[in-house]
Amino acid sequence: MASRTTSGTRRLVVAHPSTELYGADLQMLESVRAALAAGWAVTLVLPGPGPLAERAYDLGAHVLTAPFPVLRKALLNPRGLVALGARSAAAVVRAARFLRETHATALYVSTVTIPAWLVAARLARVPVLCHVHEAEEDQARVITAGLTAPLLLADALLANSEAARRALGRVFPSLAERTTVVVNGVPGPPRPPQQRAGDGPLRVALVGRLSPRKGTDVAIEAVSRLVHEGYDVHLRLAGSVFEGYEWFEEELRELIARRELEDRVELLGFVHPVWDELERADVALVPSRVEPFGNAAVEALLAQRPVVVSRVQGLAEIVRDRETGLLVPPDDPAALASAVRELADDTALRERLAAQGRADALTRFGTQRYDDAVTSALDDLAGAHGPADAS
Repeated sequence: MASRTTSGTRRLVVAHPSTELYGADLQMLESVRAALAAGWAVTLVLPGPGPLAERAYDLGAHVLTAPFPVLRKALLNPRGLVALGARSAAAVVRAARFLRETHATALYVSTVTIPAWLVAARLARVPVLCHVHEAEEDQARVITAGLTAPLLLADALLANSEAARRALGRVFPSLAERTTVVVNGVPGPPRPPQQRAGDGPLRVALVGRLSPRKGTDVAIEAVSRLVHEGYDVHLRLAGSVFEGYEWFEEELRELIARRELEDRVELLGFVHPVWDELERADVALVPSRVEPFGNAAVEALLAQRPVVVSRVQGLAEIVRDRETGLLVPPDDPAALASAVRELADDTALRERLAAQGRADALTRFGTQRYDDAVTSALDDLAGAHGPADAS
């Protein structure tokens, strides 16, 4: 892919572990956009090519691709963390050399899954901000310690929710004390939301990666219950699996066939942007088992669609029960079906939640507020470590 050089008195290197366009990826792009608007020259380093690289380049960032170790869920065990550390040694040396050669003013590390960059920043004496998008609260303490210990090297920490901040302090309380919560800034739809006519089946949307953590199977089971009760419900799943999780998509297809829902549930694959899909929907679901924030919930609110979300972590911070949406217990198809049933039977409730949800989301999750917070953190980081290198 072509790249372009940039110049400026303040040089920001951004390291990000993914090449796709899901929630954390889009949030990183928003951070890049904010930094560029604030006058930073931004170099984004990704582990490979993909749609994210093109989007960042279009914003004006200098984009480089280089392989580096990424902590995946399969490595969240003592042996996996040790293996990651062993593979990271060479990557640390390369990253530190890169930071020195580019005269980086600061490093922005997106998510906790690329700790090699935190070590490299310390070696290169470059101040580093880590933006945390994870909230692993149910792991063994030794795993949590291995995952969060590298963050002790960060000069500044941002987290996208109180749940994420709380998880950081589970083993190292100082991390939570040093962390500033900046909830995500989510751009709204390009045009004012349009309401559906309300004829035909109840159309339900679930936008997000196909993953056990996202509760995709819970949504299918809930629809099965509703169909057996006589409700005319259609579910559209807009998302794809992460590499290595193809088995989960196969399980979903088997579940759909077993529940005889082939004409009721559609797997659309990756969809971006999501606004047309949400506009087709009467109700949006976010039935995650774990969710540090939940951009999909905010997008549904901005699209003025009533939402049903799990009462977990960041989702419970986004949605106010029976004011801006409905909260249900996680991993509970019966409860999820009950909430959708209530919305199906009560048009006035759907309309009230949708209107109040959009108004609340516009106030709390705007991009300008987010941009100001991120650029302020970067300015503080650069200012605390002396003037920028103008060479």
